[in-house]
Amino acid sequence: MSDNLPIQPVSDDVCVAPQLTPEAMAAVAAAGFKSVVNTRPDFEGGPDQPTTSAIEAAAKAAGLAYAYLPVQGGYQSPEEIAQAAELLKTLPRPTLMFCRSGARSSRLFSQAVALG
Repeated sequence: MSDNLPIQPVSDDVCVAPQLTPEAMAAVAAAGFKSVVNTRPDFEGGPDQPTTSAIEAAAKAAGLAYAYLPVQGGYQSPEEIAQAAELLKTLPRPTLMFCRSGARSSRLFSQAVALG
């Protein structure tokens, strides 16, 4: 969708990306996304990692729906997978999910889709 965003499609209307900044939210909206899901826990990457509150404020200012579903990189619980499935059903698309590298968001997406 945009050469400036490090995105990877995982379906026709869902993409994943590594850590995004509040400043990136305008580019996310300009790329045509309607919602963003942050799956990275706050401060996982240390004090320099942008907080979900800062990203959420920027996302909303850019006209994006925003959801925060922090999950661990190596394990997502059945409850977290169910929450992700619900978000994917209810958030406007296209949706961009992000975490540290994009890998956990990809896994979470795949597991949520497998729930049906």
